[in-house]
Amino acid sequence: MGFLKRIVSGLFIFFLVFALMQCAKRGNPTGGPKDVTAPVLIKSEPENFSINFNAQRIRLYFDEYIKLEDVQNQLIISPPLKYNPQISPQGGASKYVEIIIKDTLEENTTYTLNFGQSIVDNNEGNPNSFLNYVFSTGDYLDSLTVSGVVKDAFNKDADEFISVMLYAIDTAYTDSTVYKSPPNYITNTQDSTVIFELKNLKEGRYAMVGVKDESKNNLFDQLTDKIGFVEDTITLPTDSIFLLTLFREIPDYSVLPPNYAASNKIIFGYNGKDESLKISPLTVLPDSIRTLVRKEVEKDSLNFWFTPFEVDSLIFIVENEKRAQIDTFVVKPRKLAADSLILDPSHRGNMNLEEEFSIEANIPLVALDSTRISMINKDSIAVDIEVTLDTLKNKINFSFDKEPNENYNLVLLPDAVKDFFEATNDTLNYRLSTGSYADYGNLSVNVTGPVSFPMIVQLVTERGEVKREIYSTEPQLYEFNTIEPANYLIRVIFDTNKNGQWDTGNYLKKIQPEKVSYYPRAIEIRANWEKIETFTVLPN
Repeated sequence: MGFLKRIVSGLFIFFLVFALMQCAKRGNPTGGPKDVTAPVLIKSEPENFSINFNAQRIRLYFDEYIKLEDVQNQLIISPPLKYNPQISPQGGASKYVEIIIKDTLEENTTYTLNFGQSIVDNNEGNPNSFLNYVFSTGDYLDSLTVSGVVKDAFNKDADEFISVMLYAIDTAYTDSTVYKSPPNYITNTQDSTVIFELKNLKEGRYAMVGVKDESKNNLFDQLTDKIGFVEDTITLPTDSIFLLTLFREIPDYSVLPPNYAASNKIIFGYNGKDESLKISPLTVLPDSIRTLVRKEVEKDSLNFWFTPFEVDSLIFIVENEKRAQIDTFVVKPRKLAADSLILDPSHRGNMNLEEEFSIEANIPLVALDSTRISMINKDSIAVDIEVTLDTLKNKINFSFDKEPNENYNLVLLPDAVKDFFEATNDTLNYRLSTGSYADYGNLSVNVTGPVSFPMIVQLVTERGEVKREIYSTEPQLYEFNTIEPANYLIRVIFDTNKNGQWDTGNYLKKIQPEKVSYYPRAIEIRANWEKIETFTVLPN
């Protein structure tokens, strides 16, 4: 009996210890559910939607501690104020936001303060999204609205934070107002959304523009900002939905101060189209000095090349013959090294069967000796190759028939090329190889819908690099063969003016950019794939 009691007692102690161990097991405290609730506005001083407003200070009270994030960019005040208000808290937490108005407010005007997503709770950063504080200095609040969407004229996705502006069409309004004066009403697209809405508007006639306002000054700056505009006058009230297509203008012509970039090169930059510019030194140069002016490839600049010599300063005139405009510049030499010849091949190693090989130079090339250039394949058999010098793009083009699964060795013997300063190349070897057709994919595209010709159909990487393009003047099947496995976009450019390229718009001339359409999704191409897609273009 005593033995049985001892067993029962031992089992009791064992289970008791086990239970205590379970109770004492370590773990991480959960701290309760995560706070996902945005701060709630509980009171305003003066009250939101007040009329006959005459206060200089506004306070917005919340149900928890808040902080402000990026309020300088997020807060949109419509109509804009001349002086930015003082806003707190800055760098700390508070249960209220305070706005001190430094302007004299217009009479009988409805003002809207849109805080975007700048008001967040102090702990988790949950935003009170797009909180509006509205007041009127008159006897009533304006209540009309207008809405729409924005898109980019050339890129697939629109930029974020596009300012959408309304200008009242009155005796003071001209098309140039957008350069000089803030709008009567303004709102902003937020984050990735392309939708906008302007609220609390007054009845009347307006001009609407959208601006990617890089300077955040509520004006259009041609050199930095994109712009989009609605061609027709907007009459409020309206139930129409408006589209703003944003583009970057070709800026008005101006020449920039020259840059003494090397002891043998001065760069003359300019804004505008490829203008008919003539650069002439007024300084008398020694007879032994040779000079050459060449455009920098794909840049808005001209390079003035010269054989170096000692001089205190150089005086130049830059003449725009098309505009009959002359600018004068004084250039002070600096102690800099001279640019030396660098040859940069378009491919290193693998190259696509459909691509061409070329070599670019950083200094103008003036001579090419094709007898000093040769190519052999992997069997050491000579390959017929055509070599040409493109002085406009300052590169050497090599044309030859490429075979799959082949290796090529291109050799440039010394003195094959000569630059403006009579420098030549040393022996150069370029080893190139091609894959098999099975390493690539093929894509065929049918383009249907309300299309017009001519048009340019482009195969574009997700980073925006154009890999192939086909110019078409009539319906056809667009075939992109032997392309690298990757994800691609299809872009169609409707070449209205038939110049073989996309043309942007111009706000003052009321020219919209040429239409661009994208296939709605990326197309995956795999090795040894054949794919056919139908691209139905949507109407404007």
